[in-house]
Amino acid sequence: MPHEVRAVVAAKRGAPVELQTILVPDPGPGEVLVSVQACGVCHTDLHYRDGAINDAFPFLLGHEAAGTVDAVGPGVTDLAPGDYVVLAWRAPCGNCRSCRRGRPWYCFDSRNATQPMTLLDGAPLTPALGIGAFAEKTLVAAGQAVKVDPAARPEAAGLIGCGVMAGYGAAVHTGGVGSGDTVAVIGCGGVGNAAIAGASIAGARRVIAIDIDERKLDGATRFGATDTVNSRGADPVEAVRDLTGGHGADVVIDAVGRPETYRQGFYMRDLAGTLVQVGVPDPEMKIELPLIDLFGRGGALKSSWYGDCLPRRDFPVLIDRYLSGRLDLDGFVTETIGLDEVESAFDKMRDGRVLRSVVVL
Repeated sequence: MPHEVRAVVAAKRGAPVELQTILVPDPGPGEVLVSVQACGVCHTDLHYRDGAINDAFPFLLGHEAAGTVDAVGPGVTDLAPGDYVVLAWRAPCGNCRSCRRGRPWYCFDSRNATQPMTLLDGAPLTPALGIGAFAEKTLVAAGQAVKVDPAARPEAAGLIGCGVMAGYGAAVHTGGVGSGDTVAVIGCGGVGNAAIAGASIAGARRVIAIDIDERKLDGATRFGATDTVNSRGADPVEAVRDLTGGHGADVVIDAVGRPETYRQGFYMRDLAGTLVQVGVPDPEMKIELPLIDLFGRGGALKSSWYGDCLPRRDFPVLIDRYLSGRLDLDGFVTETIGLDEVESAFDKMRDGRVLRSVVVL
């Protein structure tokens, strides 16, 4: 029997979100029903609201969540009611060409629930990133619900479901940061600070934080930045070279995703260095670089999708690091809010006043 729950819906492009009652079905084969305890407000939710992802309105927003399993559908054997889980928007299928080649972090057929969640009139909702967790309950594929240590408070734990994992993985998995490396991170929001934390944990000897907001730079030191550069008043490329003996960084992570920051990152690298783009660009943006520089500088230019993570492998590890005091997830939580405050959280996000607003249910 469908469950009537409160949820945050983006009804049409650019319009303020609405708190509505929706219908969530009982789980079918391979699905689980999750009671959401906390869900972070991510930039991707704002992109959905503004129609920058696609036009499949109405959207059920929210995807960066932790909660408990209410019920499991037929065929689900590795989860049970009461399990504490973090939701992942990638659930490798095991069968696509990428999974078969041993690269499941690129899975091209990630699993989602097959039954739709709907408005009261039966209109189907499109869940953000296949999750839709700005809701009291949500329905996901079993592979999207990852069991973690229940000692982790949900406000912090849910953040590894998207932003923290994306930034951390961009450094550790995509960028391959290792002991003794020098790293520069452009953009000190939630994803950028997670990249800083990942680089620090991975053993980087110097982690340079770059932003135009002095408040964000001050905060970046909490996550492991050894140096900061305010690019509003200094050339960040020259500043990074000065801090690295004139060479440039071994790994540069662009957590902004704009042509100007990508260009800075490209020239900020040491010869044969790695540039990782994890910031999501606007679809209309383009980059132009001299081909001789692409050839002559060598190295690697990479995009990081979800930090190239495997949720069932990586989420428990990050939670363990949080509980042991090595990863400061609490530091990402700027405020806790209710379901009816998501629209105002978007305003704060635009203004750069928060790392994360977290909806608590």
